[in-house]
Amino acid sequence: MNINKTKKLTTIGMLCALAYAAVVVGRIPLVLFLKYDPKDVIIVIGGLIFGPLTSFAVTVIVSVVQMFTISGTGILGCIMNIISSCSFACPAAFVYKKKHKLSGALLGLFCGWSCQVVVMMLWNYLIAPIYMGYPREAIVELLIPAFLPFNLIKGGLNAAITMLLYKPVITALRRSKIVTK
Repeated sequence: MNINKTKKLTTIGMLCALAYAAVVVGRIPLVLFLKYDPKDVIIVIGGLIFGPLTSFAVTVIVSVVQMFTISGTGILGCIMNIISSCSFACPAAFVYKKKHKLSGALLGLFCGWSCQVVVMMLWNYLIAPIYMGYPREAIVELLIPAFLPFNLIKGGLNAAITMLLYKPVITALRRSKIVTK
């Protein structure tokens, strides 16, 4: 039993390291000043394997480390990262846990994508004026032409990349006996 816990903890640590590396090297500008990074792909794969609480834990760890190392947005940026990643990965992992089939994965990723877009539109409206230093009216003007397309593209990329990578990753983890299910 302790070996399984150790393997799980080690795997979650690897997921944290990979997600952080994805932020550091994988950032690409998408819409205006908004940058995409593929960390949510790694976070949701962890959630699909171990459940939504793993997605939450990896998100918090990576976001806090990111805040102290490479982010210039401080605690508000950290909170936004946690909300963004959790709103995508946790619903996807939750749905997949309930319906452990391809259709469940697709439905979960679609739910996560939709949830992330809606949640981030609301949080960008509420929080972005504070941490960006813009008046709320300026943020409102950016919601539809900048934030909405960014979140749609980001969620779509994350869902598509996750669908491409999940099967090879879980197969490799099963062959190496890191995970059994």
